Amino acid sequence: MKIIQKDKMTVKIYETRAAMGAAAAADIAACIHKLLAEKDEIYMIFAAAPSQNESLRGLLEDKTIPWNRIHAYHMDEYVGISPEAPQGFAMFLRNALFDHVPFASVNLIDCTAEAETEAKRYSALLAEHPADIVCMGIGENGHIAFNDPHVADFNDPALVKVVDLDETCRMQQVHDGCFATLADVPKYALTLTVPTLANAPYRFCVVPAATKAQAVRNTVEGEIGAACPATVLRLKDNSIMYCDADSASLLSEGL
Repeated sequence: MKIIQKDKMTVKIYETRAAMGAAAAADIAACIHKLLAEKDEIYMIFAAAPSQNESLRGLLEDKTIPWNRIHAYHMDEYVGISPEAPQGFAMFLRNALFDHVPFASVNLIDCTAEAETEAKRYSALLAEHPADIVCMGIGENGHIAFNDPHVADFNDPALVKVVDLDETCRMQQVHDGCFATLADVPKYALTLTVPTLANAPYRFCVVPAATKAQAVRNTVEGEIGAACPATVLRLKDNSIMYCDADSASLLSEGL
C-alpha cells in the first residue's frame, strides 16, 4: 500500500481491488464508530456503481456496525426509469446493502416523480439532516454523482438538481455492463450537487479499474476545477481516495 497526500486529499493505493475495497470498508466503519460515539444518529450518502462493490460488501460483512442508528441517502438516479429496473441506482443499493441491514431509514430518490418536484423534496431532506459521511466514486470523465463537467458547479446553490448526462458518462454505463448500448442509457438524472457531497464532514472515494486511470490522474495531478469535478476533494479535509494498481497506473507516484 502507498499513501500520497495531494493538497487536502489523501490517496491510498493498493495492489489489488479486493485489498482496496476491504481497506475502504474498514476506514468507513471506523469513522461510523467515531461519529456514533459523539452523537445518537448519523446520515450517510452512498454511491451506486460496480466500482463500489468491494467496499459495500465489506460494510455488509462488518457485524459491528449499528445500522439502526444510521440514515441512508443515495446520491443520484435516472429520471423516469422504473423503480424495479436493475440499472436503477436505488435498486443497485437495495441489492448491495439497503435491503440487508436494518437502517434507521432509507431515503430514496423517487425516479417516477416529476423531476423538479422531486429535487425540491430530496433537497428538503438533506437540508434538515445533512450527511455526515459520503461513500462515493468518480466517473471516467471525473464526475462525482452525476455532476458531469458541463454541469458541475463548485458553488452550486442547489442541494439536488436535474441534469443532462454527457456522452462519456452515458458510455461508462455501457462499459460497466449496466446497459447494452448508448441508446439505452437515460439522458437525464437527478443528482446531489458538488457542494452537497463536498461539504459533508467525511468523504471516502473508491476508484478501482484501468478505465478510471485517466480520471484518477486528472483528479490527483490536474488543475482543480469543474473540468474534473472530483478535484473538489483536494479542497476538503477528510477526503480519502482509494485506488487499486490499475486505476493508479498513470499517476507519477503510483505503486
